[in-house]
Amino acid sequence: MDSAASARTGKGSRDENFPVASWLIADRHRPPIMAFYDFVRTADDVADHPELAPAEKLGLLDQLEAGLLGVDDHEPAAVKLRSVLADHGLSPRHALDLLHAFRTDVTKLRYEDWDALMEYCSFSAMPVGRYVLDVHGESQALWPVNDALCAALQIINHLQDCGEDYRALDRIYVPLQDMRSAGVEVSDLGQGHASPALLRCLSGLAARTERLLDDANPFAWNIRDGRLSLEVGVIHSLAVQLVQLLKHRDPLSQRVHIGKARAFGTMIAVLVGRTRFGRRNRVPGRRLPT
Repeated sequence: MDSAASARTGKGSRDENFPVASWLIADRHRPPIMAFYDFVRTADDVADHPELAPAEKLGLLDQLEAGLLGVDDHEPAAVKLRSVLADHGLSPRHALDLLHAFRTDVTKLRYEDWDALMEYCSFSAMPVGRYVLDVHGESQALWPVNDALCAALQIINHLQDCGEDYRALDRIYVPLQDMRSAGVEVSDLGQGHASPALLRCLSGLAARTERLLDDANPFAWNIRDGRLSLEVGVIHSLAVQLVQLLKHRDPLSQRVHIGKARAFGTMIAVLVGRTRFGRRNRVPGRRLPT
């Protein structure tokens, strides 16, 4: 395999847990977000490819970085994002942070504790929201609440896919410290059903993720761009619902997922709530500096 593009699985934005530049986002902001998504999706598919050796994966990720930084034009997704960044005066920093995370996926298969997982999320998740904020010209004062939400979304994905990640890639994002405290063996993640101990462990991590979502409560309400504010509000609401499911369901034997009908209902509920109460008149949590 001589290019990252050839490692693509065909998974797209419609397959993601959470909206990616939905119709709520203004038309002028959608192309730079989708260029970023295509670059990240390509890198993610490389890191998770079941047939590539680690050295091959790292080589393809290096090619993506070379294209992003203008060293060559070998990778179409990197060339496109590079052009978009130049046109909009945006930095490659967030994309480079994500490449760091994907290299970590290739070389690191276990996380000792919650702090180690948060460090990973600082490269794998938080830069995504920061980039979207940059595209919209939002203040960096929003980064802390963005980071809380993005880390929560990442951990939700980890909990949903904990069995598949272990079986397919021998990769475990569930902190080993939490597993030991709950009396969980690594091999438990490969079973068809979660043991009572593993269910307690995962439920505890879902509750901890819920606290991240609490920290992110002010986020949507402090975004100046009204359409982005709605998008973030929908994403936050979906995340809250998924965390509640993860506190009680077995992700090894059950699909922990929000269906399209329920997701659409969530979007309508957020829209109606904003229309009825107003964005600035009913702000949960603190107001952030601008």
